Amino acid sequence: MSIILKNKDTLVYKDFIFKCSIGKKGLSAAKVEGDNKTPIGTFSLDKLYYRHDRVKKPKTKLKCIPIKKNMGWCDDIKSKKNYNKLINIKQKVRHEKMYRFDRTYDLVVPIKYNFLRPKLGKGSAIFLHVTKNFNPTSGCIAIRKSDFLILLRLVNKKTKIIIK
Repeated sequence: MSIILKNKDTLVYKDFIFKCSIGKKGLSAAKVEGDNKTPIGTFSLDKLYYRHDRVKKPKTKLKCIPIKKNMGWCDDIKSKKNYNKLINIKQKVRHEKMYRFDRTYDLVVPIKYNFLRPKLGKGSAIFLHVTKNFNPTSGCIAIRKSDFLILLRLVNKKTKIIIK
């Protein structure tokens, strides 16, 4: 079964319909780093990363990893070794902090876009994450925390997300 982005405001999984937000500049089949677009395609889901100091470990079939203060996600187009990967933020590369104070990454699942053999500049840190206000993202897909917890109970490591 797949999660489907029906339109810029709606994510669907089986009979469940979730309000969502996507990239500020919409969708793109030719995603590039920093374009504020959500990539088009069919992608697998990675592990669940969660703030264990804010949420208890959710019920899910995805592997769960507590977010630590030293975790980041590399978005540095000059770092061939680390690009679009989880890193220790002590490394001298540009990155997104995973341990955030705004609660956006209290629950976060990386979408496996440009993932296995990442191409520099094709886009990184494309996540399914939490939102309170449904403001447009920098390329991710964001849903309400309560909806995220429901979705986590339904998906597994074989679930795909279809963005079209």
